Amino acid sequence: MYADLLIHSAQLMATLRGYSDGPACGEGMSEIGLIEDGAVAIREGKIVAVGTTEEVRAGGWAGPDTRQISALGKVVTPGFVDPHTHVLYAGSRENELSLKLKGVPYLEILKQGGGILSTVRSTKLATDEEIKAQTSRRLRTMLSMGTTTVEAKSGYGLMVEEELRALRLIHELDGEQAVDLVSTFMGAHAVPPGYSEEEFTNYIVDVMLPQVAVEDLAEFCDVFCEPGVFSLESSERILVKAKELNFKLKMHADELASAGGAELAAKLGVISADHLLQASDEGIAALARQGVIAVLLPATSFNLAKNSYARAREMIRAGVPVALATDSNPGSSPTESMPLVITLACLYLRLTPEEALAGCTINAAHAIGRANQVGSLEVGKQGDVLILDIPNLNYLPYHFGSNPVETVIKRGKVVWGD
Repeated sequence: MYADLLIHSAQLMATLRGYSDGPACGEGMSEIGLIEDGAVAIREGKIVAVGTTEEVRAGGWAGPDTRQISALGKVVTPGFVDPHTHVLYAGSRENELSLKLKGVPYLEILKQGGGILSTVRSTKLATDEEIKAQTSRRLRTMLSMGTTTVEAKSGYGLMVEEELRALRLIHELDGEQAVDLVSTFMGAHAVPPGYSEEEFTNYIVDVMLPQVAVEDLAEFCDVFCEPGVFSLESSERILVKAKELNFKLKMHADELASAGGAELAAKLGVISADHLLQASDEGIAALARQGVIAVLLPATSFNLAKNSYARAREMIRAGVPVALATDSNPGSSPTESMPLVITLACLYLRLTPEEALAGCTINAAHAIGRANQVGSLEVGKQGDVLILDIPNLNYLPYHFGSNPVETVIKRGKVVWGD
């Protein structure tokens, strides 16, 4: 039985093998399963062999109809996994750039009707076709830069019908383009005009969550836990109800202030706590004890230009598994580039290239419950593979501002480049 696709002769192949049962932590984030002269064989969308080129060829996987791609002089990795995005929306917010440059805080922009509320209005006015067309372009850009699996949140609807609409569009897009989408309900993204925080929390708990659960439109529930948005008490109410309805849990936590978000994330046992720029020492220790994945978003910090970044090194030393994401959204992180995130993670989070790669592959897959399918090159997993036109792993963060991705393979099919 022959492979459909054989990628061979890689200068270096990073398999990220051995972490499917749990994310890489501590020193393990540097152990990324490197193979020189690497090869990977894929049949019917699944990986069937991984090893040196000699080993894989000796396994008899190359037949007369096997497509063979040489990665000579290049680096092969798993497809990137982006575990935190707000990629589904309409419109843009470049008009807010001048406000940020003048030092207007984000929460003040939000109070003025900008920020999330601005995108809520734009998205509501757009047709389904317009939203899907704009989102598809962003997903295509992500794919071209190596991202093959993406978590996509609602949250630009806020009212129940608009939130349900967003989640339905995510499901439609999942079947209409190459990138796999994992859906997250985030009605708790902002408090809309006319509601108090308590009133809107009641609406989420009593109306929105039950309807989303009945329609089975989201796997995860997320909440923007932050003073001035959703308090610890409101966030806990929402997430406890979500857990009762069998959602998996995520949290935006301690982005703007150290307010106990990380501690609450640990208490509730969420899969991931995201942002964490202001997480306390106690919060970091609690995340480590509970095995909560820290999803860090350095492109957001970079774009907000506050010179404030999450304390990734302290997290790794404490034993917190760290993942990376773009936070792709129209306000604080209008980018689709995981290679840029890797560079920023190395420069400002002080991750090594090996740790950064683990953060956007296997650990990111764990952060969205997909580590049994993607995030590493191992037999039985989905054939999502990148060929990077770089001579070594250090070159990936070193040469920024360009796209290192030469070829993207999704389920064993070339979907970008050649």
